[in-house]
Amino acid sequence: MNILVLNCGSSSLKYRLIAMPGEKELAGGEAQRVGPPTAEPARIHHRVAGTEQVITVGMPDHAAAFDEVIRLLAESGGLAPDVLGHRLVHGGDRFCGSTIIDDDMERLHAVKDMAPLHNPPAIGLIEACKRRYPDLPQVAVFDTAFHSTIPSYASTYALPKTVRRDLEIRKYGFHGTSHQYVVAEAAKHLGKPLEQLNAVSCHLGSGGASLCAIVRGRSVDNTMGYSPLQGLVMSTRCGDLDPAVTLQLLHDHVTDIDAVEKVLNQKSGILSLSGTSADIRDVFAGMSVGGKDQERLREIASLYLWRIRKYLGAYLATVGKPDAVIFTDTIGETMPAVRYALCADMWWFGLQLDPQRNTSPGKLPADISADNSPVRILVIQTNEELAIARQTYDLLQTSTNISVRI
Repeated sequence: MNILVLNCGSSSLKYRLIAMPGEKELAGGEAQRVGPPTAEPARIHHRVAGTEQVITVGMPDHAAAFDEVIRLLAESGGLAPDVLGHRLVHGGDRFCGSTIIDDDMERLHAVKDMAPLHNPPAIGLIEACKRRYPDLPQVAVFDTAFHSTIPSYASTYALPKTVRRDLEIRKYGFHGTSHQYVVAEAAKHLGKPLEQLNAVSCHLGSGGASLCAIVRGRSVDNTMGYSPLQGLVMSTRCGDLDPAVTLQLLHDHVTDIDAVEKVLNQKSGILSLSGTSADIRDVFAGMSVGGKDQERLREIASLYLWRIRKYLGAYLATVGKPDAVIFTDTIGETMPAVRYALCADMWWFGLQLDPQRNTSPGKLPADISADNSPVRILVIQTNEELAIARQTYDLLQTSTNISVRI
């Protein structure tokens, strides 16, 4: 079964064609600068059989990007999908797991505005796929679904019941597809049944970032909340914020709601602190160079790390008897200095890092903890597209009313 996984961003489309159940990647890539014209031309980075080519082509919307992807697959040895698997950021209360997409799109449109940058183009792409391939099964995989197991005492905001009910306000949590994948991989690596694994998963991306508390293989809390804005300091998101600050912005500084949203989501975080870059890697690189900005950059790094350490300690206490702390995504996988700063002096939680293993972890997944560390410290490469392919395959295998070519 060839599953074409489509990961739709606001102006991009990542894709991978994966042969299941063998999990072999047949082709993959990313369409970039989808939408209105930009300073640089729209392009597709397409890889197959270990080689990559870059194709410059106009893509006014995600449907056009999808058409180009299908064309490239056909030119790559006649590759074609049997099934389409889609990533959706937000499923609201309506979707607590992956779902087969039928002709009734009303339920999907009901969650369209819950992730205004990501859900609308993803849903539009699903409709375009249905028009082109009306007979192919399609599956939607939701980032929020993994967090549907968060207990009510952890997911409920202390707001009036009518407000919570009418506006569907609660903690949803995000990055669920990534957290679910690396937790399953951690259980395999440790030789432990997933339903017995307690862990803290640290998804530290160069853009978004979140921590997840795992008890018996299930999410019991996530640093993100009603939206991806809550929690850690991120590239352009502020993270945790006193709600009174938002009220003050509306009252005295920015009277337009959309403008306030832009400040909190796109103009804050590392970008606002550095004034030049939204990437924490640039901050750490600047610290090593020295110069007049070194002290300011050190303060930014300390602020970034403090928020993560605070949640890491809280989540280690939450899971009770942790088996592992997992680092993943761009920062978690590639920055030993960040891992060291987060784990140093955490021996009272059972974390003891091996400096040499941390500096040179080798092929992932890797255990970078000291031999006598009660809690294992793991670095695991995330793979959201493979996670989506797995969920899509498993769902179709258990469905009795869907037929696909195997």
